[in-house]
This record gives sequence, structure tokens and C-alpha cells, in this order.
Amino acid sequence: MSSAVDLRRSLLRLDGRGYKNYQSLKGIYDFSDFTVFIDHIQGDPFAPPSRIRIRVPQKKAGFPKNLYDSPSREVGLRDYLARQVEIAIKKYSQGRRGIGKSGLIYIPSPGQEILERSSIIINQEFVEARLAIGFPAYGRRIAARQAEAIFFEELPRLVDNSLFWSRLNTREVFNHVNTNEDADYLRSRLDELGLVAFVADGALLPRASGVDPRPLSKGKVVLFESPPSLRVKIDLPHHGSLTGMGLPRGVTLIVGGGYHGKSTLLQALAMGVYNHIPGDGREFVVTNSKAVKIRAEDGRRIERVNISPFISNLPFEQTTESFSTDDASGSTSQAANIIEALEVGAEVLLIDEDTSATNFMIRDHRMQELVSKDKEPITPFIDKIRLLFKDYGVSTVLVLGGSGDYFDVADLVICLVEYCPHDVTAQAKEITQKYPTARKPEGGQSFGHLIPRIPLPHGIDPQRGKKRVKIKADGLESIVFGYQEIDLSAVEQVVDKGQVRALGDAVFYARKFMDGERTMAEVIAKVAEEMKEKGLDVLSLFPHGEYVFFRPLELAAALNRLRTLLCQSKK
Repeated sequence: MSSAVDLRRSLLRLDGRGYKNYQSLKGIYDFSDFTVFIDHIQGDPFAPPSRIRIRVPQKKAGFPKNLYDSPSREVGLRDYLARQVEIAIKKYSQGRRGIGKSGLIYIPSPGQEILERSSIIINQEFVEARLAIGFPAYGRRIAARQAEAIFFEELPRLVDNSLFWSRLNTREVFNHVNTNEDADYLRSRLDELGLVAFVADGALLPRASGVDPRPLSKGKVVLFESPPSLRVKIDLPHHGSLTGMGLPRGVTLIVGGGYHGKSTLLQALAMGVYNHIPGDGREFVVTNSKAVKIRAEDGRRIERVNISPFISNLPFEQTTESFSTDDASGSTSQAANIIEALEVGAEVLLIDEDTSATNFMIRDHRMQELVSKDKEPITPFIDKIRLLFKDYGVSTVLVLGGSGDYFDVADLVICLVEYCPHDVTAQAKEITQKYPTARKPEGGQSFGHLIPRIPLPHGIDPQRGKKRVKIKADGLESIVFGYQEIDLSAVEQVVDKGQVRALGDAVFYARKFMDGERTMAEVIAKVAEEMKEKGLDVLSLFPHGEYVFFRPLELAAALNRLRTLLCQSKK
């Protein structure tokens, strides 16, 4: 290990030389209170920034063990520290100096969710922050004085104000960690209580805007209050007694007039698979961790998916037990999205009719009269929703405003009136008695078989030109994968750019488990198992801080949207 003095001397010797001479600085440097690992140095000022790690030994950092003595608490602390490092960067970094990315110090910016992040590692030995740095240059020449300021002025201040226990707001730290642990505990209780979700009394569900996930703070804000018939009381480890609405297993409809909060509630449930930071308003809105938001997705590719529970008897004897297309319709895409989710263990479907294919959701009696079943390939969701619960135990929460026929298949009907929920199940059932539906059930006696698929490794090719692997995250909505683009715009439960980065590398990593025998579910499970045992670093050849935890459901979604994916049906 070299000393900080060695790094300073080496830097100053490089002043004015060609940019590639920065490569000689790779190594480990002792800064007395912390250690700097320079793991990767960019090839030029415009390339992706260099990667460093800053490690503080616990004997100096001093974090109490009870802040990270369980997986839940460790994730909460790591998330909190990532936020503190970002705050310190904004406060102490002078920002861009020179050309390209020169002078930038960067840690992935956390959002409203508390998530496992590779940017911070903590254990009994040390706490480590992983940063990206733009090594400074003017033209293609090393700007050593600016680099010296980064390493010897800005980084020490940043570390001192974010990675030492004595410098942090202890009450705030414990609140963040305890909130995460409470939410995990609450979610762990759902199953034994027969629930798929819980929404706390006093929760603030509306967001600032469609592109701003922070809580709404302007105008009239209505806090959530459970209908008395659905109110559940739960005692949390830190918060204590908590009441709120428990959504039971089965088929739940969320109805109401336009702009009264139906989609807002469903979106809160979709985001309830993750924990949220104190002050978000949804800290105690939790959903079954295997809940998935489903929508129509015109134009997506489908690879050998058995959509026959919903679509069969296509013209010209086209099979739907192993259905493939490069340009799916709304109905076929929604059918495939459901089957693909079930394939990897989804337990709850969250559906909004506004983003669904109409002909997939319902066929009323007049249309049944005009187009007989033997001429209609689609079995609408209304005729499969109860069979899905009966045969596979999969619940559905459905936002609905256009078809009362769903009252016949619902266990629970919640009506939103000016953002306040009301249990109107009894009224809905009275309406079904008063106005019996004239439509005929078309779903048969069972939901249908789920046929496992086996993904094949030669369909996973990230090579691009001379690059053996070209994988790049593009915001929240797409992954560049070799010559292909994985479109995630309809995968609504991806919430962090770090998840997209991790998903891209995980798609490639999954190939190692594709042996021609493992099913899609087994391949996904192997990746999840490796990540649980070895952490997010298993996805990369070297440690870096740009990964964020994702669920197996999102990995399956990314794989299924890779247009070169090849599968075979398991016999």
C-alpha cells in the first residue's frame, strides 16, 4: 500500500502530460483516517468516469453494530449513508473543471425508495463508499493541481462529514434504519394475516407530478383513511401500534369517478413492493413482494409463451401454446405479460383498465351475440380472474371504471370518493342481483396449464462490433444490449437507474445458468441466489457503486424483452 504523500507526488509529476499517464495511479493509498482504492481510470476525459473506493475502518468510523446487525437494518443504513455522501458531494465538490467529465465526483442519486445499493458497503471491519470521479484535464493534458484538490481537499471533507458516526445526526440515522425494518416486518406479516397489501391510516399517496415521485405538497392533500370494515391493527417493532386498510387475498376492484384517486392508490400499491424513506408519506404502504403491475404493451416481442389460457383458436391453426411474435398486439402482449409473471412466481397482479387492452378485459353480452365464441380467439380476463385465484392462488387488484360486469367476480369492491376509500362490496353485490348480467362465462372450468420455458444461451449476445460486451443503461426505460435495445418503458416497477444498470449485467450473467435444461424460473432463481449470497458485486468483474437491487420479476421482464431471446418449451 502506498501513502497519500506518494499519490500527491505522483500526481504532480504527471502535470501537463498526456491523459493516459493517469493510468499509473491505479493502486491503494493510505490517507491515515481512510484508504483510497483507485480501481479504474478512464481512458480520456469524455469516457465514463474513473472508479474509486473510500474505506474507513470501523474502529475510526464507529458505527454501532445494532445499526447493521440484520439484513434489513444493514440495507437501511447503507441507503442512508449513500444519501449523506451525495449531500456531502454537493456541499464540498467544486464540480466540473476542465473538459469532458473533468472534476466531477459522483454517487448514484437515491430516490424515494430505500434499496440495497452497491455504492455503500458496511460490516464489522469497515464502511466503504464507491464513487465515480472525472480525473481533470485541459485538452488531453493532465490537470494535476485540480486532481490534487479533489483528493486532498474535497474527498477528506466529504468522508469526514458522511462516513463517521460522530458527525451524523444519530436520531435521523436510527429513524431511517428503523423505518426500513418496520416496513420489512409489516410486509412479512401480510401472508399470515391473509392480506396482499396494507395502506396505513394517515398515508400520503399523491405524488408531486407524473415525473416527480416526491409527495404532493401543494394544494389540498387528503391523507388516507381506511374504511372501518377493512381496518387492521398491527404492532411494529419501532413505530408501535399502527392501523390501516388491509387488502385481502382474492379479487379486489378499485372503482370511482375520474380524478378521485383510483390510479393513485394502485400506483402506491405497485410501489409498495419497496420500502420508502421517512417523510415520503408511503412509509407504511406495503405490498406483497411478488406483486407485479400488468399492462398492455403493443409492439413488444414474445418468445414461445403459452398464452392459450387467454388466446386460442387463431386463424390458420396458429398455435398459442408456444406463441411467438415480433410485434404483439395489445391483447396478446397483456396475456403474455401475465403468463411471464406467473412463470417466475408472481402472487398478485395489479391492473389498471386505463393501460389495458379493452378486448382483453371484457366482452359484453351484445358483442357475444354478434361475434360468437367459436369466432373469437380471446377469452377475456373477466372469465379467468377467479380461476386464476382458485387454481394458482394469485390475487388481482384491478382499477375499473367502465364495466360493472366485474362485480360478479369480485370479493371486494372499494370506491374512491374525493380520494377517500369506501367499502361498497355489499352495494355492488346488490346491483348484481338487481341487474343480472346477460353475458355468458367463457373461461371454462380451469385457468389452464402453465408451460415452463427453457431459455437458450445463444440468444443472449451483448457483443457489438469489436466489443465483446456492450451493455449500457439508458435512463429508466431501456438497456443497450449489444446491437439490441431492451425496452423497459412498460415495466413500471423499475424505479432507479441503478436497477437498470444491474438488470443489464444480470441478463448477461444469467446466461451462465442457461444449460438447455433449466427453466426460466430456475435460471432467474439461480441469479437471485448468487446475488443474495455474494451481493450485487457478483454481476461485475470489479466492484463499483452503480448497482441497485432489483426483484426476480424485473429480471424476468428484462429477459423477456430482449428481442434475441430464444426459448424452447419444456416437454
